Amino acid sequence: MFSSALRTSFTALRAPTRVSAVALTSPSLAFARRYITQEARNKLQQAVSSTPVVLFMKGTPEAPQCGFSRAAVQVLDIHGVPPEKMKTFDVLEDSELRQNIKEFSDWPTIPQLYVNGEFVGGCDILINMHQSGELDELLVKAGVVSPEEASENTSQTQSQN
Repeated sequence: MFSSALRTSFTALRAPTRVSAVALTSPSLAFARRYITQEARNKLQQAVSSTPVVLFMKGTPEAPQCGFSRAAVQVLDIHGVPPEKMKTFDVLEDSELRQNIKEFSDWPTIPQLYVNGEFVGGCDILINMHQSGELDELLVKAGVVSPEEASENTSQTQSQN
């Protein structure tokens, strides 16, 4: 009796199922995908273009609410991003913003960094760019920090390691 029940459950698992087109393009978003309005898209574009550096995060730079957001803020601080050239948005204060920014960038996680209106990536990419020196290059090219500040920040980081 046990073996026939087991065989029935394995047969059920192998049974072919219908898969929607959305699931084929993005299995993790098959049921979560929704489309933001053009108005919301325009507001987000305006937000990411409002200052040279924009960070969508959980919490605030003074009180990050997750380790990834804390790491992103720390990396930007190491690189000497001036507060007047950076704007942050706390996605925990607005659930609609939290969902819309994920669709806007087509990136599933928070934090999200934008430089000069262009999506850079999340925490993992930010840390990789920091370690490789690409972040210094990007911030200098974007006019966020001067080449002198970038080389000073790099030498300070290397001396700490």
